[in-house]
Amino acid sequence: MQFLDWIVLSVYFLMLLSIGLWAYSKVKNSADFYTAGGKLPWWLSGISHHVSGYSGAVFVAYAGIAYTHGFTLYVWWAFTVSIATLLAAFFIAPRWARLRQFANIQSPTEYLLIRYNLKTQQIIAWIGTLIKVFDTGGKLAAIAVLLNVFSGVSITFGILLVGFVSLVYITIGGLWADVWNDFSQFIVQVIAGLTMFVIIIMNTNDGLESVLTMWDKLPEGHSKLFNDPYTISFAFAMLLINFFSYSGGTWNLATRFISSSSASVAKKAGILSSVLYLIWPLILLYPMFAAPLFLENLSDPTLSYGLMAKKYLPTGLLGLVLASMFANTLSMTASDSNTVSSVICRDILPNLTSKFRNLPREKELKLARITTFCFTLVTIVVALNASKFGGIFGLIVTWFAALLGPISIPVILGLLPAFKKCGSVAAMGSIIGGLIVFIALKIIDQDSLALEMGGPIFASLCLYIILGVFNKKNVTTELEELYLNLKGRKSF
Repeated sequence: MQFLDWIVLSVYFLMLLSIGLWAYSKVKNSADFYTAGGKLPWWLSGISHHVSGYSGAVFVAYAGIAYTHGFTLYVWWAFTVSIATLLAAFFIAPRWARLRQFANIQSPTEYLLIRYNLKTQQIIAWIGTLIKVFDTGGKLAAIAVLLNVFSGVSITFGILLVGFVSLVYITIGGLWADVWNDFSQFIVQVIAGLTMFVIIIMNTNDGLESVLTMWDKLPEGHSKLFNDPYTISFAFAMLLINFFSYSGGTWNLATRFISSSSASVAKKAGILSSVLYLIWPLILLYPMFAAPLFLENLSDPTLSYGLMAKKYLPTGLLGLVLASMFANTLSMTASDSNTVSSVICRDILPNLTSKFRNLPREKELKLARITTFCFTLVTIVVALNASKFGGIFGLIVTWFAALLGPISIPVILGLLPAFKKCGSVAAMGSIIGGLIVFIALKIIDQDSLALEMGGPIFASLCLYIILGVFNKKNVTTELEELYLNLKGRKSF
């Protein structure tokens, strides 16, 4: 990186901190800090939902997969996310917005106390918080790898730098800072992504036609929709995981729907995010697909995107692309920190000791900022030790995706009246069963990535449904009222 590149990156960091300071003035209480007061417009919520769904890992772990396996990455990642988010927009997103309207929730697990019971809520809150520590740590480690490739600074320094910036602006600005950073980083990402797309095309022999012709020149299998171990079974497993993730099982994505001003706004936000996932990754991923034509026989494919950018981008634009990657990661990590903090403050701490209950508005906001700060600090520690958890891909894909299902199924299906007979026993059984399958698949040697990823969530889904079918208890009046409100039959 040249001096101009560092200037561009520094300007981006200053912009982030400025957004945080601006957002500080809009945050008056914990509802503003966690849900933006329920005032997010559909276009801001939709863009934030979209960019919060992927991080710098796309440019590291996923770039490596694009280099070794080709187009299948788009099929099992972006395409399945698009379909999953579209389904979520129609069936799940409006229910999150209505929950905030009639139950005044600020965290995605808050409603579980009514839907199931205190024990179920606490188990989901604790396990989910622990999982997010590893997931967020992996994302911080991913962007540090990119900074190392671009500038040569150590990965440790990169993690500390990214962690510090995230720590500052999300702690002072809350969700308002997060969503406006999402919007600004989306603009930066589009400019940087289009620039990279055009420059790579200009460096191919066929020009624009290379979008179609390059596939014959790539290694065998790179043009296939499914390329082992990323088989059709794996894609279906990812579709199932992504539905539960992008509809709100990944808590920071639920917050985008919860913070929408109405059910219809949340629905439109989901549709916008789905369309963006269908189209934008085709442009964003193109340089990664083309990388084997420019960089042959890389010993570490995860460095392919960074090396391509260094080789072909002129001074100044390299800093812009790196700023885009930083933006991706900071968007997601800050979003995670904000949402997990809401779960800790609203659902965990008040049940540990009574001194955290019914706090005055000022103390509640102070607690929100303290927990956000502490969670981010812990994720930095995990990022510094990413290699002990299977590296970046292991943290983000294997651990997070495989563990997501067991805790997300009771959260998401609990919103739907078709599953109202599935009570706390079904929820607890699905969580425990899914975790047991996850552990078993880690212990037993097996070669199927589809089984490793999809086994835990499929086991959880089956247990949740079966235990619900055998539930003989009557649905309570309180629960019936919950579902009436979720359908929007009551005025608010």
